[in-house]
Amino acid sequence: MKIKKIRILISLVWVMLISISFLWNYTNAKKEQERIAFQSARSFFNHIVITRLWNARHEGVYVPVTKKSLPNPYLETPMRDIKVNDKLTLTKVNPAFMTRQISEIAMEQEALTQTGVLVQFHITSLKPIRPQNKPTAIEERFLKEFEKGVKEKGIFTKKGAENSYFYMAPLLTTKSCLKCHAKQGYKEGDIRGGISVTSSFVMKIPLLSLLLGHVAIGLVGLFGIVLTVGRLSRAYETIREQAIFDALTGVPNRRSFSERLLTEYKLSRRHQQPLSIIMCDVDYFKAYNDAYGHSSGDLCLKKVAQTIKASLKRPGDSCARYGGEEFAVILPNTPLDGAMHIAEKIRSNIEELGIPHKSSLSEKVVTISLGVATSAGTALSSHEELVKHSDTALYKAKERGRNQVQSFSQA
Repeated sequence: MKIKKIRILISLVWVMLISISFLWNYTNAKKEQERIAFQSARSFFNHIVITRLWNARHEGVYVPVTKKSLPNPYLETPMRDIKVNDKLTLTKVNPAFMTRQISEIAMEQEALTQTGVLVQFHITSLKPIRPQNKPTAIEERFLKEFEKGVKEKGIFTKKGAENSYFYMAPLLTTKSCLKCHAKQGYKEGDIRGGISVTSSFVMKIPLLSLLLGHVAIGLVGLFGIVLTVGRLSRAYETIREQAIFDALTGVPNRRSFSERLLTEYKLSRRHQQPLSIIMCDVDYFKAYNDAYGHSSGDLCLKKVAQTIKASLKRPGDSCARYGGEEFAVILPNTPLDGAMHIAEKIRSNIEELGIPHKSSLSEKVVTISLGVATSAGTALSSHEELVKHSDTALYKAKERGRNQVQSFSQA
């Protein structure tokens, strides 16, 4: 259960780390997307400003009057139009009018190519001379923020399924601007208006590939966690078995017996139930080893241990190797007569194995002596005392000829 909890905990931590990694990468991608969009729009804005500056340094430029380039009715200057001859008339185009014409040409070109408006810009002001330069709601909001000290702004916008980036920066009043705008109350250095740039060319975030990549890494990591924790679990079980079970016989060892006996002793005291134990000792085992060798002795102990274990039918009953050729049996909620019956069954089963023992002084097969003690009706101070009583009974069985069962008696 503990290993399972560890596996779940590590898996949750791994999933959390993958989620954090995905969010971190996605956030960085969003920041990079905004940075590229911002820099692109700012670069476009600067190109417009440089073009306007060229026009302003020439105090406006003259172009032929055509159907698409009519005189600017809002430009108040005595030399606005110059008639060169009967076929050619020139009209002055100031920076603002030039900016608007370039914007209209850009939109016309995009319409002709049917690719959609990739970039459009708009010159505007809170006090526009030309009605077409009236600000939109977002432009008006940004212009008011510029007057409070904001240098430039950019945000992502969405129109239908189309994503765009909207950028805007202010235009400052220069000396050349005052010729047209002084009457509006502007002074040199004032924010006269601004130019907005809307770009529909926005770098797309590879969200699907980013998500699939993290999912793949997450699944590989989870597989690795399951595999690693599984190996650790098996290693832990191996270590636990080595700590609990006797390597030779396959039954629990003495340490396991002591822990189990203490637990059962406390339960018997709490529920006022009898607890019996049986101490067993293979008769003349040293002589068996001397006669047949240690390999045969080990095999003999394995058979004895498995026979004792097979003789116990209840789930709560258990046996353990106590040390050397000694074995111990714990019988919870078992009175003395019941324990004596089980002990006799164990003795009989061992004898029936018929393992030859030519050096035995009692029988010519391997036999076992057993001592039984129970906590019922006795005032025991601890579970160790119960072990001592069963040892006393075992010693009695040996004294009386071995291959028999004896119980502890205080008489």
